[in-house]
Amino acid sequence: MSHTTDWTARVHLIEEDRTTKVSVDLDTGGGHVIGHGTAHRNPSDEDVAEIGDDLATARALEDLAQQLKRTAYKDMAAAGTTREQPADRPYVGWPDASEG
Repeated sequence: MSHTTDWTARVHLIEEDRTTKVSVDLDTGGGHVIGHGTAHRNPSDEDVAEIGDDLATARALEDLAQQLKRTAYKDMAAAGTTREQPADRPYVGWPDASEG
């Protein structure tokens, strides 16, 4: 079975004071999924906007990824798969090959 589709993502960044907020709107052609992320700058840190942008965007993409995985696992269960959904957890270090 061959399948090709295009998804479009829009990244919206807002910085106010020492906080950067990001939303990533993913248009799947059949719906929208929105991930959110925030980064807070410590008052003693140098003001480098790119750091907050990068961190908040990464967190929004992680949120988006978690939502997509939850949807996929629900769809898999509805299709009769026996694989259990792993617990949500942040990505830290290298993934364990046994976790698939």
